[in-house]
Amino acid sequence: MSARCSLVVNGKSVRVSTGDTPLEAALAEGMIAPAQGMHGAAAPGQASQPAPRRVPGRGHRPDMTKLPLPRPQPAIVLPEARAVAAVKRTGTVSQVRSLSPHVAEIVVTVTRRLPLEPGHQVVLAVEGFEPLTLCPTLRVDGSAELNELVFHLPHDPAAPGLAAAAVGAAVKVRGPVGRAQYRPGGGRLILVSDGPGFGPIWSVARAARYIEPARDMAVLVGARDPLDLYMRPALDWLRATGIGRLTLVADRSRQRPPDVRPGPLTAHVPQLRTTDVVHVAGSASTVGAVEVLAAAAGARCYPVLVPDP
Repeated sequence: MSARCSLVVNGKSVRVSTGDTPLEAALAEGMIAPAQGMHGAAAPGQASQPAPRRVPGRGHRPDMTKLPLPRPQPAIVLPEARAVAAVKRTGTVSQVRSLSPHVAEIVVTVTRRLPLEPGHQVVLAVEGFEPLTLCPTLRVDGSAELNELVFHLPHDPAAPGLAAAAVGAAVKVRGPVGRAQYRPGGGRLILVSDGPGFGPIWSVARAARYIEPARDMAVLVGARDPLDLYMRPALDWLRATGIGRLTLVADRSRQRPPDVRPGPLTAHVPQLRTTDVVHVAGSASTVGAVEVLAAAAGARCYPVLVPDP
């Protein structure tokens, strides 16, 4: 048998030695050239540098679709409540009673109701007494007529002040005044009261439970004497509507019930957040301390000062 044979590749006769592959024979005859592999080694079947592939040019390139950029959205800012012009009303004192040893309730019946929101204040002038800026509220059971103004006042048995007003005394009222009214919306509602300051807080809390039943709320109630925690019927109503964070605080330990914590009141204020809305009503010392806590946390704070007896 001959050691070589003929092989036709692409129409050309190629002599192939026995034992060689057709690819090796084509390389020996120069029909194909080796190519560089990935690591510099010669790889058969390709030229040393592959010819560039020509890409047919586009006759027309369509314009790119320009998408509008999103407009920056303004930050969400809760609008301030619209200021309501103060109006004047006349009326009479219809009821005066003691709620606790140091808190009294006075009810004024006016000829026409005032355009008040919970937390608004009025200037109350009772015949024979100096005018006072007070915040109307509700009775502790939540009741009040449309033409009634209910006030919780500090009461000193030695100097009863306005709590000594006679039923039927003439009254002049101007309001609303102040900017501590309840504002729906926002973050957690923190309500802090000291003594008769529970009056404004009670009106705000009750309105919030009706208007925003799902809003997170914490209520703190304080008094110097545990006997002045007169607001238990109101707290029972709040608890029944789902408010679980109700804190009672008293400075004095005498006759303090088990559910009343020792003071001071500001030691029991929860850790405030920037998104919190704080309403505080009471003495100047309590209101000032809570304002400092709210300012440190960046929370909004609406104070109401309760006048001394």
